Amino acid sequence: MPSTLTGLIAILRGLTPEEAPAVGRALYEAGFRTLEVPLNSPNPLESIRLLRKDLPQDIQVGAGTVLTPAQVADVAAAGGQLIVSPNANTEVIAATVDSGLASYPGVATPSEAFAALSAGATALKIFPSETVGIAGMKAWSSVLPAGTQLLPVGGVDDQTLGTWLQAGAAGAGVGSWLYKPGRSIDEIAERAASLVTVWTTHTAA
Repeated sequence: MPSTLTGLIAILRGLTPEEAPAVGRALYEAGFRTLEVPLNSPNPLESIRLLRKDLPQDIQVGAGTVLTPAQVADVAAAGGQLIVSPNANTEVIAATVDSGLASYPGVATPSEAFAALSAGATALKIFPSETVGIAGMKAWSSVLPAGTQLLPVGGVDDQTLGTWLQAGAAGAGVGSWLYKPGRSIDEIAERAASLVTVWTTHTAA
């Protein structure tokens, strides 16, 4: 497992290539270092290419809603560095690892969590996090290998993030609360900064 926490992941569902550079720069300047473009966005591979080309090397760019090994190959060819899935498909995880990319599969049960780790997952996306809940995540932490990174996704915002972090989450994925099509760059930047403030407050403690 990585020695550093994953941190905050911006889930940019619906992002277009036209707005990708400006959105990416706003998030980077706010302190985000991981960006996910779901594959059910318009022309997602082009957005990933543009983000990777435009942003500094200390930020990870990758794809979400990745369902097949073939999609993993497409993301790798576009310069993506991480693969996020809504499920724990071990073939997708293995293909991700084989491609040298970070693997963030979605898990909703301890059995899925253990299977994903056995297949080589980098970290585990708790999805949907509202269903598992903080009590569920704490229970998982007591049985999963030490150092396993758990990342809640679904319903996370600047009001709930701190509670997850205090309970032991290694970060979180934030989607529509942070970004949705049509939201201004200024508002995206403001929301991103609010999340980063919560993150730094808890990780510095």
